[in-house]
Amino acid sequence: MGNLQTYNGAVAWRGPEVAASSDWSHRFTPSEVAALAAAADKVTGREIVSLRAADFDLCALDPVLAKIRADLTDGRGFALLRGLPVDDWPIARTARAYWAICSHVGQPIAQNQVGNLLGHVIDVGGDSRHPNQRAHQSNDGLAFHSDIGAEYVALLCLRTARSGGKSYLVSAAALWNELVATQPDLAETLTEQFYLDRRGEMVDGQNPWFTIPVFVCTAKRPFATYNPRFVYSAQRFLELPRLTGQQKKALEAVMTLANKPGFKLAMDFQPGDIQLINNHRLLHSRAAFEDWPDPSRRRHLLRIWLCVPDGDPIPDTLYN
Repeated sequence: MGNLQTYNGAVAWRGPEVAASSDWSHRFTPSEVAALAAAADKVTGREIVSLRAADFDLCALDPVLAKIRADLTDGRGFALLRGLPVDDWPIARTARAYWAICSHVGQPIAQNQVGNLLGHVIDVGGDSRHPNQRAHQSNDGLAFHSDIGAEYVALLCLRTARSGGKSYLVSAAALWNELVATQPDLAETLTEQFYLDRRGEMVDGQNPWFTIPVFVCTAKRPFATYNPRFVYSAQRFLELPRLTGQQKKALEAVMTLANKPGFKLAMDFQPGDIQLINNHRLLHSRAAFEDWPDPSRRRHLLRIWLCVPDGDPIPDTLYN
């Protein structure tokens, strides 16, 4: 066996324990909402993707944002902000306030091949099973996974679905600890390279697939990149080796554990909620949902991916 160390502390949380606490959420105060509105309105007319942290005066939120950065990097790996008045604000102000918050946490990065920095999570009739479609453009349930390419992921809820769509989070360290304790051979397998499908998101000279381990263990914490949908999709490339029974069993073991009530945390999105997660420390999933017939009422989230230049050093094996 290789490096099968386990991890203690806030990084290895379990859902029921976290659900009993409220220190991972913050509701904006009236003065904080006013500060966000003022910061957003000050840059009205400028292209949102050109704006940087220095363009927004968020001194009133410095303590809140400092705690979020600490929670994402050295704590549980997630935070929830509540109470952005999205129903009362024009979408332009809402998007700029959201961008202001995220730019003070990390640096927005492209989410796809065409370079979009501010994404829309909305059902446009997509099929999450299609190898060249993005799953967030459907109303399908999304199994536990990591987003490929992001360090932090932020989601702002503008509107909720008619029913369903609940968000779930799970600590990768807690899953790793359990696998080491109960199925160490599978834990070892998950530190080896897996082939993943780029799903059509490549640049000139790249293969349509890449390799990456599910878990990379460092002294402080494990880094996780778990996306079995991309792994199985890569099997369409006949030049790649076929998944072994051991690899399939290891991938399934992670999913089985993640879905156990003793590990996962359920989170209901409400309009005005902003969820921020450390994409290397957590896995996330979404329940299927039924949307409203009226397009103006349909579920709509804004998504920003972030890199964090002064955050955890990213192991070389995670660059793809």
